[in-house]
Amino acid sequence: MFVAHRIRLTRIMQLGRAFENFFAGRSRYPRFRRKGRDDRFTLTNDQFRVEGRRIRIPKPGWVRMREVLRFAGKVVSASIACIADHWYASITVDTTDSPVPPADNQGAVGVDLGITVLATLSTGETIQGPMALRTLLPRLRRLSRALYRKVKGSHNRAEAKLKPAKLHARIANIRRDSLHQLSSSITRRFHTIGIENLNGKGMLGNRHLARAISDMGFYEFRRQLEYKSTWRGGQVVLVDRWFPSSKLCSGCGHRLESLGLGARNWTCPGCGALNDRDVNAAINLRNMAASSTASARGGEGSGPARAGRNRPQGSGNPTAKLTMANFA
Repeated sequence: MFVAHRIRLTRIMQLGRAFENFFAGRSRYPRFRRKGRDDRFTLTNDQFRVEGRRIRIPKPGWVRMREVLRFAGKVVSASIACIADHWYASITVDTTDSPVPPADNQGAVGVDLGITVLATLSTGETIQGPMALRTLLPRLRRLSRALYRKVKGSHNRAEAKLKPAKLHARIANIRRDSLHQLSSSITRRFHTIGIENLNGKGMLGNRHLARAISDMGFYEFRRQLEYKSTWRGGQVVLVDRWFPSSKLCSGCGHRLESLGLGARNWTCPGCGALNDRDVNAAINLRNMAASSTASARGGEGSGPARAGRNRPQGSGNPTAKLTMANFA
């Protein structure tokens, strides 16, 4: 009876979080889970046990895992999910020790995002995106055509349906891994990060650029920057999307009336400096982030930049860490 009550309470809490995400605009309206589409469930800490590289789940019993828990502390809960025929256990651990050291504090940095180059830093560094979808798109189309030719309800269709699902998961993993490496590198080095508050949903309305923008993962990159910067004691400053970062000369402050998308370099009429479009924009974002931080220390501050709402991933407790363990 007690276990059933805990399960019902957990489901009510999950429903509450689902409605909070919906009204905040972060997700769609909550819907009932469907077998084969939403294969996932949540366990409280009294329903499972972890020992080394295995986990004990009700019904199946002991199941091997690919790795051990990364953090030491009180185990709070576990979420079991199936993604493309692979089962994952997401275990929440409440730990008092901070496993993340503070940022090196190399000053402020501006990050300009693009579709040919994922990120251009104000230091002049350029980071190419993996473009996983663009690389694997021919294979994905071939698997989709093979799936379309299978008879609905047949065993061959079930097998063919799994192949593109695995490829989609691989694409997402490649993109997520590259974004994690880049965001960890930036938050490890810099205390203050300036980035544009892009309208991702509006940008996806452009049918010519929607696929390339989705392949880069702008919002996921910003989300990782925000919570990782919070872990390291830094901050992410969101610059207004209408701020003319590309048209404004970072040297003298002269602003161009117009600048075409094909112009990657331009000469400033005011000081005669040759500006690289992306590096110049990143420097302007860095200057905005630094000035916004200085004004916030002195007072309320105003302008086209604001500190981002850094929400750590997982629960509201900043000490709660999330570890993913792939079942063997």
